[in-house]
Amino acid sequence: MKKMIRFSRFFLPAAILSGAIIIFGVTGYLIKGFTLGVDFQAGLMQEVQFAPTAFSLRWSGMTNAILSFDRNNLFIVTSGSGVESRTYAFPFAEYDTIGSLVGAMTQQLEELEVSTAAPSNVSSQWLLFSSQGNPYLSDEIPFIVHYLDPQSAPIDIGEIRSAIAGIGQGVSVQNVGSPQERHFMIRIEDEEEGRVKSEQITQILESYFGNGEVAVLRSDYVGSRFSKDLTDQAGVLTALTLLLILIYASIRFKPQYAVGAVIAIIHDGIVIVAFIVWTQMEFTTSTIAAILTILGYSINNTIVLFDRIRESRRIYPDSSFLDVLDISLNGVLSRTIITTLTTMLAVLSLFIFTTGSMKDFALALLVGMTSGVYTTLFIASAIVYFWEIQKVKREKKKSAAVLAA
Repeated sequence: MKKMIRFSRFFLPAAILSGAIIIFGVTGYLIKGFTLGVDFQAGLMQEVQFAPTAFSLRWSGMTNAILSFDRNNLFIVTSGSGVESRTYAFPFAEYDTIGSLVGAMTQQLEELEVSTAAPSNVSSQWLLFSSQGNPYLSDEIPFIVHYLDPQSAPIDIGEIRSAIAGIGQGVSVQNVGSPQERHFMIRIEDEEEGRVKSEQITQILESYFGNGEVAVLRSDYVGSRFSKDLTDQAGVLTALTLLLILIYASIRFKPQYAVGAVIAIIHDGIVIVAFIVWTQMEFTTSTIAAILTILGYSINNTIVLFDRIRESRRIYPDSSFLDVLDISLNGVLSRTIITTLTTMLAVLSLFIFTTGSMKDFALALLVGMTSGVYTTLFIASAIVYFWEIQKVKREKKKSAAVLAA
């Protein structure tokens, strides 16, 4: 007979360890609290990339000219009163250098004035378009198009923090991608609704690093009302998840299994919250997604174990419930290890090859999946066992009372 691991011997030590983790997590939350991202607080989130100017565009025509682009083409659309709208397309595959692209634009559009700042042999594929600026070209304000220069030196994140330090409290800066890309995410708290403007950040960075050196890829502002609604919705969503799991497990199994499943995933939630609090990981919508993913992963493992327990009770009707638990835990052990390791390989790849919020998401998943395995083996089963013991004791007391009567 294959050797059986007595998981039940570790129920009490696991309960003590879990109690310590819960106290540790609650203490951390009371002392430190969450490091809220801009999703959960009023503020500005601006994604910038430091890239020199490739060329600037001015339009002196009587008609309107709108600039648009995608990854492989640049478009200029002209329109106006009594004038048929016309689209000029400049595919990068055909105009593969900035020199050829600028030459084609000035040749086809006489009213367009282009001032080139980059070498003419720079690849058109390196062009980078800022989201900040009016896509309607004019003669007064030039529209600046940037490019990624592979020869540019990386920018230290500390320099950016120093540049925007004068804005006030609640400023955070994160690297996005490799250092050579010089790509950053800037988050600034703004409880006064509009105290900080996107243009203000750009001006500060350009005064520090040089005019025309900053491309704004994305700029989002989250108002205080929206952030509060998002926080409330996150709490309601988590509570609703627990309620639905309780209903599902009660219908599929007995009430003690449902309670065990819910307590187990609450335990997993507390573990990941403790990790987030003590590591001061930024709490964003990605973190909420990670927590809900972990809860789903954990309940799946737990339901598989409960199915095996129900099956083992039919196969071994004369065995004690404790032996049935150990048999079931050994039965799902290999499945749990294999599925967890294969999932972790994919998540580990995300952790290694990504940055920013995605890296935090992957790290939270790694911690949560480890906790999920521990919870399935030692917490969910221990709760069911404790419930069963209390049920047997109540039945014995009831029988003794009947005999005494």
